[in-house]
Amino acid sequence: MNSQLFSGRTFLITGIADKNSLAMFVAKKIRENGGEVVCTGLGVSPFHKNLSEKAAAFLNKNHNDFVEAVQSELGDTLTAVLDVSIDESIEAFAALMKEKNIQLSGFLHAIAMDKTIRQKEVKPLIEVTKSEFCDTMDVSAYSLIRLTHYMLKYDILQPDSSICSLSYIAAAKVTFHPYRNISIAKAALERITIELADELGRLNRTRVNAIRFSPYMGSKAGNATLTENVVDTSDEISPLGNATPDDLANEVVHLFRPGGRITGEIRHVDGGYNIMG
Repeated sequence: MNSQLFSGRTFLITGIADKNSLAMFVAKKIRENGGEVVCTGLGVSPFHKNLSEKAAAFLNKNHNDFVEAVQSELGDTLTAVLDVSIDESIEAFAALMKEKNIQLSGFLHAIAMDKTIRQKEVKPLIEVTKSEFCDTMDVSAYSLIRLTHYMLKYDILQPDSSICSLSYIAAAKVTFHPYRNISIAKAALERITIELADELGRLNRTRVNAIRFSPYMGSKAGNATLTENVVDTSDEISPLGNATPDDLANEVVHLFRPGGRITGEIRHVDGGYNIMG
């Protein structure tokens, strides 16, 4: 740990749902290295129209859990509602950052959504509707483009910044625990990562990378999609066993460090799971 590594630098951390979210481990590691964070999560916003009572209750609970987790784990930290499926929400967040004179040295994209996974059961791909497919692609992949767009539009993202997103080996391989719809979105996320690395590197030397992490059940998302036998099997298959959230956070810090020359990479933090057949 270098308590001065990120001195004077602020990073946006998206995708925190609770204290066990992978994004939370990253936020804490940035703090340990002298940086500041701005955290975003789901919640009801002025841009949500005609919400049902059920939808509003869902968003309110998510927001409460998010804020409580940030306050508990990070203390006094700026939080904001962000729904990446609504352009107006992203733009309003960028405008808020501008208003508060916050300049970002990078951000973590840790956002994904797939309504075809329910009760740990994966819907067959041939049964996935156009709406389900597009919603997953919008939130899990396209949002990286829109977030970057508005951060640049409002001059929030500084030159020489670093962007990192969270992916999974299922973007490239059919895994022993089947992902279908979300796998395609993760593959798109990785391709977007590579294209943005070229564009932004030439524009203002910003680096863009993605990390494929081990199966993890500690978070809300992981617990909703995985089972213990999946995690155990992966742990047995991987030469070094499953990577930990701390391993992931250390890799993000490495990619976020000032003056790096790593970009367009799809990194593996999975104990070697990716090399196995």
